[in-house]
Amino acid sequence: MAVPNKIVIKNKKAYFQYEILETFMAGIVLTGTEIKSIRLGKASMVDAYCKFIKGELWLTGMHIAEYSQGTYNNHEPKRERKLLLNKNELRKLFRSTKEKGLTIIALKLFINPKGMAKVDIGLARGKKTHDKREDLKAKDSKRELDRLRKY
Repeated sequence: MAVPNKIVIKNKKAYFQYEILETFMAGIVLTGTEIKSIRLGKASMVDAYCKFIKGELWLTGMHIAEYSQGTYNNHEPKRERKLLLNKNELRKLFRSTKEKGLTIIALKLFINPKGMAKVDIGLARGKKTHDKREDLKAKDSKRELDRLRKY
C-alpha cells in the first residue's frame, strides 16, 4: 500500500547559510517510535549535519520529538542516526569533506511513496556575510516585482 507523500520537513536555514554544491538522497535508520513521530510531523532539522564515524555517515543534531504513545521503548530525541548510501557516494562525500570549507548538511526529510523515510543531504560550502546580503536583496526585489505584477 502506497503512503501519500505529504510529510516533508525542511532545513530552511541551510540554503541561506550555505551554498549547496551537490545533493544526495539517503536512507535513514530509525526506530519504530521515531518513524511514528516523523509521520506526525514532529521533527526539526535546524541544526542537522552529517559526519563520518568509522567510514559510515551519521546524521547529527536532528531532533525527533518523543512519540506520545511510546512506552519505555521511546527513543532519545537528539541521538545520532545512521545514513544509508552506496559505497561510491560515501567515498565521494568523504573525499569532498577533506577539502577546505566543505561540509555535509541535511536539507530535507521526507517519506517516499513506499513509506520509507529519506533524507536529502547536500555537500555545502559556508556563505560569507556579503553573499547572504546579496541573497536578501534578490529576495526583496523579487517580492517587490511580484507585488507590482499583482496590481
